[in-house]
Amino acid sequence: MKGASGITGLKRLSGGASQETWAFDATTDGESIPLILRRAPGGTRPPSETAVGLSTEAKLIELAGRAGVPVPTVRYVLQQEDGIGDGFIMNRIAGETIARKILRDDEFADARPKLARQCGEILAKLHSISRDTLPPLRVSPAESEIAQYRNILKAHGHPHPVFELALKWLTDNAPPATTAHTLVHGDFRNGNLMIGPDGVRAVLDWEIAHIGDPMEDLGWICVNSWRFGNIDQPVGGFGTREDMFAGYEAAGGAKVDPERVKYWEVLGTMKWGIMCTIMVTAFKTGADRSVERAAIGRRSSETEIDLLRLLAPR
Repeated sequence: MKGASGITGLKRLSGGASQETWAFDATTDGESIPLILRRAPGGTRPPSETAVGLSTEAKLIELAGRAGVPVPTVRYVLQQEDGIGDGFIMNRIAGETIARKILRDDEFADARPKLARQCGEILAKLHSISRDTLPPLRVSPAESEIAQYRNILKAHGHPHPVFELALKWLTDNAPPATTAHTLVHGDFRNGNLMIGPDGVRAVLDWEIAHIGDPMEDLGWICVNSWRFGNIDQPVGGFGTREDMFAGYEAAGGAKVDPERVKYWEVLGTMKWGIMCTIMVTAFKTGADRSVERAAIGRRSSETEIDLLRLLAPR
C-alpha cells in the first residue's frame, strides 16, 4: 500500500468459509492504519461456477461505494509480483457481524429498530448500479437457480420430499422472463453486515454477486435461518418487511412486489436447506469431519419445516 513502511499485529481471523481473512495495521510516518487482507486459501483458488474472483469482488466493492453503499474502502488489489496470491486489502471497519450479539446485546438496542429500513435503503442503492459499469458476472434468473439446486439434490441422493415440493412450486410460480435484472449481492444477510450502535456500517462478502432479480436480495435476508430465533422479526431477526420495503422505495428502488419477495424467500430457504445437505455429505464421506459441518448439516430439517410453513395455504 502506498506510503506504508511496515505492518504490525498480523492475525488470521475466524469465519469466512471460502476465503482467508487477515487483520493487521499498516505503519506509516504519521499513523497506524487498521486493514484487512482478504486472500484466496493458500493464495490460490480454482475457478468457481458461482463465486467471482477476488479482483472482481474488489471492483464490485469500489462500484458499490461510489453508489452510496456502505463498504470498506479497497486500498490495494494484490498483483502477481507481490508473491502472496490472489486477494485485496481494504479498510478494517469497527463493528459486529455476529447475529447473536446484534440481536440481543444492549450495545445495539438503539440500532435494531432502524436496521430493516437501512437494509432497504442500501439494497436500493446497490441495485441502482449501472450494468454497463460492472465487470463480467454470471446471469442467474430463477430458472437457473432452480436447475442448479435440483441437480445438487439429485447428485447427493438424499430423499427430501419437501425440497421436491418446493422445487415444483418454484417452477410453477417463477417470475416472468421480462423481469428486469440488476446487480444482486447474493448473500445479503446477518453475518455479512458490519453493524455498529448507529446501524449498518458495511456490506461484506461480495463473492457470489451476480446479475439477477433484485427481489432476490430482499427475499434472502428474510429467510428464517438468518433470524437466529427471532422468528417474529422476518428481516434478519431485527425488523419487518414493511420497514425494509419502505426504505427500499424511499431510496429510489423500484416498487416492491411482496409476492416476488416471498418467492425468493422460498427459493432461498430451499437453497440453504440443500446447501446443508452438502455439509452432510462432506461429513459422511470424511472430506470434513468437523463438528461445524455435522451441526450445519442437521439444519436441513429446519429448512423443511420453514418451507412447509411458507407453502401452506393462506
